[in-house]
Amino acid sequence: MDAKQWVNHSLQTSIYHPIQSRTEQLLRNLIVILFILSDLLMVTVAFQVGKVVSVAAGAPTAVENIPNTLSISIIFSWLIIFSIAGLYGRKRLFNSVHEFRLIFQAATAAALAIIVVGYLGDTTIIDKWWLVATWALTTSSVGLGRTGIRAMIYLIRKRGYLLISTLLVGVSPESYYLAEQFAQIKSAGIKVVGFADDNLRVGAKWGNFPVVGSIAQLDELIRKHNVEEVIISTGALDQEQLLSLFKRYGVAQGIDLRLTSGLFEMITTGVQVEEIASVPLAHINKVRLTGSARLTKLLTDYALTLPAVIFGAPLLLALALAVKLDSPGPIIHRRRVVGVNGKEFDAFKFRTMRIDGDEILAQHPDLQAELARNHKLKDDPRITRIGGALRKYSLDELPQLFNVLRQEMSLVGPRMIAPNELTKYNQWDVNLLTMRPGISGLWQVSGRSDLTYEERVRLDMYYIRNWSFGLDLSLILRTIPVLVFGRGAY
Repeated sequence: MDAKQWVNHSLQTSIYHPIQSRTEQLLRNLIVILFILSDLLMVTVAFQVGKVVSVAAGAPTAVENIPNTLSISIIFSWLIIFSIAGLYGRKRLFNSVHEFRLIFQAATAAALAIIVVGYLGDTTIIDKWWLVATWALTTSSVGLGRTGIRAMIYLIRKRGYLLISTLLVGVSPESYYLAEQFAQIKSAGIKVVGFADDNLRVGAKWGNFPVVGSIAQLDELIRKHNVEEVIISTGALDQEQLLSLFKRYGVAQGIDLRLTSGLFEMITTGVQVEEIASVPLAHINKVRLTGSARLTKLLTDYALTLPAVIFGAPLLLALALAVKLDSPGPIIHRRRVVGVNGKEFDAFKFRTMRIDGDEILAQHPDLQAELARNHKLKDDPRITRIGGALRKYSLDELPQLFNVLRQEMSLVGPRMIAPNELTKYNQWDVNLLTMRPGISGLWQVSGRSDLTYEERVRLDMYYIRNWSFGLDLSLILRTIPVLVFGRGAY
């Protein structure tokens, strides 16, 4: 296919706009309107609160007398910048990955624009304290408002709406795990219509999904199934096939073309392209978070952990005394676990088991089998009287705050595991070791010990792949009711 044919085919493939039902179209339009209204409300509130802050800081009284027309113009200018940043595009509305970073960048750009306009206009109406407060409040409040709308989107997706029809191209172990994960994580909104592959007959099953046609039939399959996304398994196709598909669909309107990494390790770790001797090479980061993302997570951990340790010291001392008086043995139990890049460390917990636990367990072969299978016991005879209450409300994990201060753990992260549990993660074990384990995480708010081990693995991988500041914040907030009601703990 030469350049002219490529352009002509691209123009032809621009007709691939999916045919949606009226209900689907209405819901999508309604979601866009809700996001705009939410941002409008949050920015307006931030502006008004910013005025109060600036006046309290001794700002010129002029800030109180900003004309309504100017305030409205500034607010709508911020929304226009949000739109330019892509915050109202389909991809961003239905996918929260990196959303907070975009909000931060857009709010910063809007604040800089105000500074430039104020400087050129030589106006003193724009006070520095008002601007700083407005910028900070906008960044946080807009993200909070969008989190509420996104929770509504997740509920709608569970009812079968707002789903993105997706076709996987190429059958391979990688594409199988990808399809399974899409099916299990309903909130992602991915509806896998099936596989396109040249090696399996139409109607055959790859896992739980059908082969709906060959690669040569992609045009027909996209129209027939109203496909919006095409995901190519790079490990299942050769270079010539990949290049051909990119030429056919890489610039087609109405279709998003995605390529898998080809390596399980690269699915969740960051990848940077570096040029060496004029050759672009992919460099795999040793850790998931780098640069500003790593700094953001570190600052969040210390900002919340230090006050918790200081103000929670009386509670920590009371629990330590209760553990000591309840049964003989040490107050702190040290559990050997695996951290970033496979480095082992001792995770601190209040002791909740009797010191003769091994002898007690030896009398129950059935419990030994359950422990080997799930690494948890629902009715564990080794638990002390105070230990049961500590576990139910996760109070036994409070000493892990010191692990966070030592940068061995994080407040939110994947579930910490012992070295012998790594085999349970199969090909995902390398990914697990790219982030610090967390005191809480997706597994904590999604069922805790009621989950199967496979579900825990899936949730860990989802968290690592989709980390954002907003996700951490939402998980911290969702952890509170889980701890209060003690759901899924034993």
